[in-house]
Amino acid sequence: MSEQILSINHLSKSFGKNVVLKDIDFSVSRGDVTSIIGASGSGKSTLLRCINLLETPTAGQILFHEEDITRRGYNVPAYRAKVGMVFQNFNLFNNMTVLDNCMVGLIRVMHKDRETAEQTARFYLDKVGMLPYIHAKPRQISGGQKQRVAIARALAMEPEVLLFDEPTSALDPQMVGEVLDVMKTLVKEGLTMLVVTHEMAFARDVSSRTVFMKDGVIWEDGAPEQIFGTPERPETKEFLSRFFDR
Repeated sequence: MSEQILSINHLSKSFGKNVVLKDIDFSVSRGDVTSIIGASGSGKSTLLRCINLLETPTAGQILFHEEDITRRGYNVPAYRAKVGMVFQNFNLFNNMTVLDNCMVGLIRVMHKDRETAEQTARFYLDKVGMLPYIHAKPRQISGGQKQRVAIARALAMEPEVLLFDEPTSALDPQMVGEVLDVMKTLVKEGLTMLVVTHEMAFARDVSSRTVFMKDGVIWEDGAPEQIFGTPERPETKEFLSRFFDR
């Protein structure tokens, strides 16, 4: 049985009177590649942001190796180094080069010396095909290239889990493939990934697990062949019918 890395227990999140997540129970085991699908506004991104503590849960627990990360005094920066996140809009520092964007976390969070940080950053930039662009600023590269830099930056921290929040939704269609190709390579290498996505073919063909969310609730959770082939809930079937002929 795979080692459980994250466990989300009875998680809820409200913004004022707006309840966005309702009593979510969810776990992530080592080697899982979980795609979270659902319509916009279903709570998918909020779930990821709670897991990364960019949003504070209203109720419930998030356990990382059985330790509650929501408790007072928990070392959040160290946790985020182990549970990294790739954002929809890249979140690169526009005043820094590609190389410096990938080094900054290693130096400031991991306290690596500059030489070690540069070696690590170069390794992961090469991995995503961005080594030739190390001296460029974000404004000088395409959206797909920015997202590959963002992935390299997250990988440089050598996380146990990598969260992807709709990593292709801000890209032109011709740039989507280059980012998905990088993600597919990471899947083959065994990286544990949690991916909020509208790329249904990725969720169906690449994931080891698919979660369907609606109205802040997990409605269905299972293997992709079950979710896409014989969904149990009519809501899942109705959602998927927008993407595939049934």
